[in-house]
Amino acid sequence: MATTPRGSFSNANRHMQEEETLRLTSVGVDIGSSTSHLVFSRLELTLEGSRYRVTRREVLNESDILLTPYRDDTRIDVDALEAFINEQYRTANIKRDEVDTGALILTGVAVRRRNARAIAELFAEEAGKFVAVSAGDGLEATMAAHGSGAVAHSAKTGGVVLNIDVGGGTSKFAICNNGKVQEVSAIDIGARLLAFDNAGTIVRIEEAGRKHAGWAGFTVELGQKVSEENLRKMVAGMIDKLLAILKPKSLTENIKGLLRLPPLTYQGEIDCVMFSGGVSEFIYNRSKSTFGDLGPLMADEIHRRMADLEMLVMEPAARIRATVIGASQYTVQVSGNTVFISPEDAVPVRNVAVVAPEFPLNEDDFIKEAVRDALLNVLRRLDLLHGRQPVAVAFHWDGSATFFRLQAFCSGVAEGLKDIFAKGHPLVLVNDGDIGGIVGLHFQEELQLQNPIISIDGIALSDFDYIDIGALIQSSGAVPVVIKSLIFPTSPQQ
Repeated sequence: MATTPRGSFSNANRHMQEEETLRLTSVGVDIGSSTSHLVFSRLELTLEGSRYRVTRREVLNESDILLTPYRDDTRIDVDALEAFINEQYRTANIKRDEVDTGALILTGVAVRRRNARAIAELFAEEAGKFVAVSAGDGLEATMAAHGSGAVAHSAKTGGVVLNIDVGGGTSKFAICNNGKVQEVSAIDIGARLLAFDNAGTIVRIEEAGRKHAGWAGFTVELGQKVSEENLRKMVAGMIDKLLAILKPKSLTENIKGLLRLPPLTYQGEIDCVMFSGGVSEFIYNRSKSTFGDLGPLMADEIHRRMADLEMLVMEPAARIRATVIGASQYTVQVSGNTVFISPEDAVPVRNVAVVAPEFPLNEDDFIKEAVRDALLNVLRRLDLLHGRQPVAVAFHWDGSATFFRLQAFCSGVAEGLKDIFAKGHPLVLVNDGDIGGIVGLHFQEELQLQNPIISIDGIALSDFDYIDIGALIQSSGAVPVVIKSLIFPTSPQQ
């Protein structure tokens, strides 16, 4: 009986089809506004058709939960963070050079801190192997829904699942429908808008904390003690506003002023709700220790409102750790038959985020506006509308490549990416067929796109993939591509 070739990930020169199974050691690092933690995992990837898919994931070690340390209101204490990270590697008995790949995720208020770059530099030696993501509210809401299991549950049941991620600085909402995140929102409501020392004295105040206290009828200052009665009044008002998001017509001006993303528009039936984030540890009675914040009071108030939700409340697969457990990574040699790259020095590019819109390409006739709107929808959900970085648009072409269909597709993509093009970034297209050349040529010849064009094919990609595209290999006309995929604890096999 033949044995399956096995190997552990070793270098970026490996090509697909050399081994049927890969084993990777991966780490997920989550630095949030309130807490930080790591998770070490072993991933097993099996070659299936044109790509490797994660067929087994084993958590090797979950780190302690660290209250994210700050030097002052605007600077995270990078030295303290580095000491924590190094200690967690030692505890896991894993050396940094033994990690094949991973993901560094900055979320919440931490993204806005002045030294977010310094945090990323803690992992400079792993830069080529890691995916580094500064997650805004939309991407954080989306990742939390994947990590909690809400997306997977909606896929399994074919229903609609609401994920509410209640963190330290913000709360995020995600409507998950049939295995997809359909819509997200976020609001300035969180457990660490006020933080206290062991004596109950206020040691941290976020601006939104002052607003919520004011609406409850009192003011807050550093060094002050607040009665439990006032804190409960403040928290009751916070939960009022949190749950009001589920009823778009009831939003007051105060609530609209707290929104960090547009309000939810979905008004259909919701089959169940899951809570994730730090406060969910208390909602599901999984934590008895407190972190010197409003978390336990918020959980108490949510418990009292459960009946008002009129929804089935389910416990998620992951709560405070509803984030990535790492990243898979492998290399593929792309066929050069239909690759289009202009100019040739448009490559290499590294760590380009992939978006996979639901384009209407299965329709005989479609219009550019439908293509544009599908692209803008996913860019908005993944916090990529701002144009600060290039994106790779992944798609599966259905039907014939007539001039009319190519023109509608290319024009819609161009309109959806106009802010990205305005910053001088290249057009990066990846499809799983053999149409890369003709699509790239259409952008250059018919649309007269002045930005660099990279159009490759033969690769199926999805949201939460990141790709490196190497320089053109003159002898073969091919380009090597490294694919890095964020892996969640509950994501479907991918």
